Amino acid sequence: MTAPIETTGSQAEAQPEAVLAGVEAKKIEGRSLGQIAWTRFKRDKLAMAGGIVVALLILTAVLSRPLQALLGLDPNEFHQDLIDPSTTLPKGDFGGMSWEHPLGVEPKFGRDILARILEGSWVSLVVAFGATLLSNAIGTVLGLIAGYYGGRVDTIISRLMDTFLAFPLLLFAIAISATLQGGAFGLNGLPLHLLVLIFVIGFFNWPYMGRIVRGQTMALRQREFVDASLGLGAKGPYILFKELLPNLVAPIIVYSTLLIPTNIIFEASLSFLGVGIQPPQASWGGMLNQAVDFFEVDPQYMIVPGLAIFITVLAFNLLGDGLRDALDPRSR
Repeated sequence: MTAPIETTGSQAEAQPEAVLAGVEAKKIEGRSLGQIAWTRFKRDKLAMAGGIVVALLILTAVLSRPLQALLGLDPNEFHQDLIDPSTTLPKGDFGGMSWEHPLGVEPKFGRDILARILEGSWVSLVVAFGATLLSNAIGTVLGLIAGYYGGRVDTIISRLMDTFLAFPLLLFAIAISATLQGGAFGLNGLPLHLLVLIFVIGFFNWPYMGRIVRGQTMALRQREFVDASLGLGAKGPYILFKELLPNLVAPIIVYSTLLIPTNIIFEASLSFLGVGIQPPQASWGGMLNQAVDFFEVDPQYMIVPGLAIFITVLAFNLLGDGLRDALDPRSR
């Protein structure tokens, strides 16, 4: 047997209490998935900028009417005294810009451009968010069912997606919007136009979300937690909405932020073609439509709503790209 090793007085012995105290002092705290995603998102400066712009746009849309009242603006008030009767163009330089009208006034009628931009902001966002919610709801439910059950159910839903994707959506939207302009379902005017646009854009765009959810569901249904739920006797609806759907929140959020700007452009296109939001209600697409006759002599009337659409779409796209990278578990 070997003799025990004796320690000298100069050698410090590590006491168990001291070791435990050091561990407690430097305890490592775990981070949730949300904290990890937020850390990744903060590192993306463009995505942060896009998120700030999106937040300001939403705030502007929500406070559109109070802002107009605070600034003393009316989007439908004519200022004929600011229009040159011989040319129907605004008096002064830069489209009649002044302290009372910071972005100038529109030709012919003299309505304040800033007021109409503020008024059009909530119209565009209401249509875009409403259509996105509708298409997400339909696409998510049908995508979950197709991806989980497979077989004949998947075949039927997939062929339905192909059928909707084959529709000439723009022409179909023009036809429906033009048909329902007078009145329908006991509604008329602005409420009817908003509901028609939300239905047309949202109902015919659901296959895009449906395909994404279907593909993700087909991958998730092979995971162990689904087998465990089946082993415990869980039924299909429970697995779809309690087990699979929570794992699809990230891709749904990311794709929604990329779908919203597409819907904004679609609404502006329909209003530009005259089958969307009808005057005198302000909309960015409608302003572009009215600016066509004056863009050579008063380009500002076209530039301002065009920039509003461009900045909004760019901000949502930057936000969507940043969220996609932040929520991707494979990113570093």
